[in-house]
Formats: sequence, C-alpha cells, structure tokens
Amino acid sequence: MPRALIDRLQQFRERHYPKHAARYRELATGGQTPGMLFIGCSDSRLMPQMLLDSAPGEVFIVRNAGNLIPPYEGEGGYHGTCAAIEFAVLVLGVRDIVVCGHSHCGAIRALYREPPAEAVHLAKWLELAREAVLPVTESDAALR
Repeated sequence: MPRALIDRLQQFRERHYPKHAARYRELATGGQTPGMLFIGCSDSRLMPQMLLDSAPGEVFIVRNAGNLIPPYEGEGGYHGTCAAIEFAVLVLGVRDIVVCGHSHCGAIRALYREPPAEAVHLAKWLELAREAVLPVTESDAALR
C-alpha cells in the first residue's frame, strides 16, 4: 500500500473522524436515510460532498465516467449504476435524484475522439451518450 494512502487514512482518523464520531456511530447502528441520490462523474476534480456541503449519511452517491445513466434492461446483467439507483430509491427511499454534469469532462470529450482500442468497456459505455453528440465546427475544434 502506498505510504501516501496510509498517511491520508491516518489524517482522516485524527482530524475528520473525531468531529463526526457520534454521527458515524449513529449511521452504523441505525443505518442511512439519505434524502438525495447524486449521480455524478467519476472525475477526480469533482467532489460531491464538498460541492453539496453535505455531512455523512445525507447523500447517496453514484459516480461513473460522464455521469451517464444506462437504459433499463429487463433481462438482467451487471448494471452497477442501475443497481445503485434501485437501491437508493427502493431500499433507502431517497426522494430526490440529481444528475450533475461538469465542465471539461474527459468522458464527454472522449465522445469527440476515439478512445484507445484497448478501452473496449469505455467505448461501449460512451455509446450511451452517442446520440447527444453535437456537430463540431473548426472553431470548436480549436478549443479541444
């Protein structure tokens, strides 16, 4: 395990956890009852808890490349985003669902470029947003 990760975990234990220890105990014994499901991009620059100024247990968070939501498929399969939505709504009883996009999204940018040939899962995932791609002009291309 990288030393930096161990140091960060230690900082959490010493600085953050003591401020919220009672709340963490409450959540561990009583379970979570978040009022909101937040679906956001997995981009490392986006920090949902910070963006929403939320405390532990307030927001159920799902993150994926491009904050995309696949269509319902009745035949099953492994659908992590759909499973998380079902869990949030049907088990936790969340009332509000927020889908949050952000500027400079690498996944959305990848819709305008071909991902590496080895990125077969990414290419398939991006098909979810293919219909939303807008035509790019030469002046737009200069911005990429």
